[in-house]
Amino acid sequence: MLYAIISQDVENSLEKRLSVRPAHIERLNQLKENGKLVLAGPHPAIDSEDVGTAGFTGSLIVAEFDSLEHAQTWAEADPYIAAGVYEQVTVKPFKKVLP
Repeated sequence: MLYAIISQDVENSLEKRLSVRPAHIERLNQLKENGKLVLAGPHPAIDSEDVGTAGFTGSLIVAEFDSLEHAQTWAEADPYIAAGVYEQVTVKPFKKVLP
């Protein structure tokens, strides 16, 4: 089943994000290589493709996991959590309808 992992950043998270981004992306690439990743990306803090120093307010990942518990366990192991980037992470079942 698909699950949405919705993360909220702490204030001024950009420096923390950048410090562990390679490890975060590596985990996402593993999901992608296993055919489990539907989409992933951050929420820009401003309405622009180039956020500059404004940074991000959170992230969204939609991926396939065996269970809600497995999705939560995966989300809790994110390097962004260990680095203090995320203030809150919510994991919910997700049903893709379109496209």
